[in-house]
Amino acid sequence: MSHDPNCIFCKIIAGQIPSKKVYEDEELLAFHDIHPWAPVHVLIIPKLHIASMVELTEAHAPLLGKMSVLAPKLMRELGVSNGFRTVINTGPDGGQEVYHLHMHAMGGPRPWLKG
Repeated sequence: MSHDPNCIFCKIIAGQIPSKKVYEDEELLAFHDIHPWAPVHVLIIPKLHIASMVELTEAHAPLLGKMSVLAPKLMRELGVSNGFRTVINTGPDGGQEVYHLHMHAMGGPRPWLKG
């Protein structure tokens, strides 16, 4: 699988940087955000290095679908029962800070730190 040796998420996937994992398979990794905005805040990332949504092609549709289906499963498993938010920031004006495609899944009782 493609990776970027300078990407923090690629380093997490490789085990070079620790994370609090909640899910892992051959294509995806999900872990708790180190700066959570909500009581439950996980990041779902593909193991394939894709810098942002701008780089997606039709071939990536199953991967993005798998990420979208995983989010509610993880929220249920983590005790979120009253709704949650998913966000994919894209590019500088979209608020993307780490250039490795990732989906935020956030939930839990309000008020949240942000959002």
